[in-house]
Amino acid sequence: MAGALASWAAARLAGADRLRFAEVWAVPLLSFTPQVTAGAWASALLMRGAGPAAATAVAGAALTAAVGPRAVPKRQPRAMGPVLRVLTANLLFGRAVAEEVVELVGRKHADVLFVQELTDEAAAGLERAGLGDLLPHQVAQPTPHGTRGSIYARYPMRGGPLAAPVSAARCTAWLDLPSGQSVQLACIHAAPPKPPWSPDATARWRSQLSALPAPGDSPRILAGDFNATLDHAQFRRLLRRGYLDAASQAGDGLSPTWGPQRARRLALLTIDHVLIDRRSAVLTTSAHWLNGSDHRALYAELRLPGPSCAAGGLSRSARS
Repeated sequence: MAGALASWAAARLAGADRLRFAEVWAVPLLSFTPQVTAGAWASALLMRGAGPAAATAVAGAALTAAVGPRAVPKRQPRAMGPVLRVLTANLLFGRAVAEEVVELVGRKHADVLFVQELTDEAAAGLERAGLGDLLPHQVAQPTPHGTRGSIYARYPMRGGPLAAPVSAARCTAWLDLPSGQSVQLACIHAAPPKPPWSPDATARWRSQLSALPAPGDSPRILAGDFNATLDHAQFRRLLRRGYLDAASQAGDGLSPTWGPQRARRLALLTIDHVLIDRRSAVLTTSAHWLNGSDHRALYAELRLPGPSCAAGGLSRSARS
């Protein structure tokens, strides 16, 4: 047990999932690093031998150093722009209860809703539940059949692709705010690395995440189901390009958003995210149950940078 936990800590700290020969097993396993961290500390207390207990405690400390900062609120930049409230929800092939989604939009006064796994029937259900009255503007992924991504907004939007034609961004748009600023939005749904242990599935997941662009001059928000956690090197590489994970900035980075079964109050992994560039401030985040879905909806209240910062402040912020 001590050897296994020490090996896990070494694999996580070394970013073993960056290695092509190791990513097939490392990507699914490292998703559970927060649970293994808790198990390491429990094992350190229960083991009798001094040597194994000490090795396990060292592994627990190393893993805590990796996952612990997600539970600590960070100091936010002095953003002077408007407040934007965003919500992302994976509907599980349209099975989430439409009335609950719309009620959550109204209760949180959301300005933008990112939806993944939307079906025609689910879109009609959201409309009947009154989503159009709250968020009258919509841009949808051009998929005639099956599930798709969509963005609903309180303010006018202009559809437009991101730089990479093939990526995890299923739907993109420019949001025009009353302040005169424009914000780039991308609804994210990365292909999951499954079936587990499949080299093709893992490679597809990796390539879709790597194709996402870095922030530009205008504020950009990526939100949705990334099928990745902060324990994946590929996701951390995306953050290093200039993004921040909103939940981790607010100290909620360990709140799980996905569970293996729908309609069960059990969530295991944090794979839904709202990413912002480093000029924006995170005011609060929260996760919310959705009956019918195996995902929790993720809410984030953001303050955007002022117009002067949006024009040229990203490079300085990214370097700091």
